[in-house]
Amino acid sequence: MTDLQRDVQAVADELVESGAERGVQVAVYRHGELLADVVSGVADPETGRLLTPDTPVYATSTGKGVTATLVHVLAERGVVDYDTPIADVWPEFAAHGKEKATVRHALTHATGVPGVPVGTTPEDLCDWDRMCAAVAGATPWWEPGTRSGYHPQTYGYILGEVVRRVTGKPVSQVLREELTEPLGVAGELFFGVPASELGRLARIEEAGPPMELPAETLAQIPFFRVVDGYTAAPLAAMPDAAFSNRADVLSSDIPAGATMTARAVARMYDALLGGELVSPQRLRELSSPATTGVDEVTGAPASWGLGYSIGLTPAVAAPTLFGMAGSGGTAAFADTATGLSVGVMKNRISAGDFGAVERIATVVLGHA
Repeated sequence: MTDLQRDVQAVADELVESGAERGVQVAVYRHGELLADVVSGVADPETGRLLTPDTPVYATSTGKGVTATLVHVLAERGVVDYDTPIADVWPEFAAHGKEKATVRHALTHATGVPGVPVGTTPEDLCDWDRMCAAVAGATPWWEPGTRSGYHPQTYGYILGEVVRRVTGKPVSQVLREELTEPLGVAGELFFGVPASELGRLARIEEAGPPMELPAETLAQIPFFRVVDGYTAAPLAAMPDAAFSNRADVLSSDIPAGATMTARAVARMYDALLGGELVSPQRLRELSSPATTGVDEVTGAPASWGLGYSIGLTPAVAAPTLFGMAGSGGTAAFADTATGLSVGVMKNRISAGDFGAVERIATVVLGHA
């Protein structure tokens, strides 16, 4: 056992044994080599089924990094260009002054369409055509390209529909053909999970009882505001444990998130770093800051590359890191300085709490 494997395993075990986490997966790659493949705890607390390295875990925005990577693979092949107006391939998207919004704007959360209809339900999110029509028909909250504000759900539909329009195939099929099969992780990384695979997945649980906030308090939080009947955070479709365990959600293409193992997503980032998926020049572009400033939706400072946050969390903020953290406390990232690629999956939702990720990332980067 290497020192890295031992030290990461110790952190994962402590997180589970302390009761802070139910199940944790961590994988670390460098230059094509799996340096650490750590697992601790259970996948399903009701049955006692153990979490294993090949147990897929639903992760919210950590999946946005997968969507971005798929776009970069297509761009590398000349199928799509970052500066192509979205409406060139998806004419309906031009409605209400969005005709100049580009693929680059979508990657950097700058299209001005961060919201979905305020009454959006999980069933709506599972209906691809319905959601794409809602996004295409939205009035932008700002002139596309002039500001950046986090697009929690629309990010996946905008880029996923661009992928569908330029390839003629659903985004799940393109993911399989262009990414997961070539990288050997087809059974461990999904948008829509095949029904036959649902029994393998980890069960998601809440870290504690949900926090109930009165409507007047929510109205004061930028993330929950409503503009022209659209909101970035539809209350009926928040990604809590119940949402994250729904068979219809898990089996639908909702590419603002993904279902994956730590090993699979770390392998993907390693392939980005190693030149298997994109050229060194494209890697430099996608991993460099494209927009920096106060986020129009969250109200917090943000720095975006092309589809990835630059730096992971305030506590793990090196400018050489690019990747995505998810609202449930998962994350995956790469470090251009050290060549390390890391995936951290877990099945206990800790909304806004990235303590587990930060502890693990600190140990991993300390071994660089």
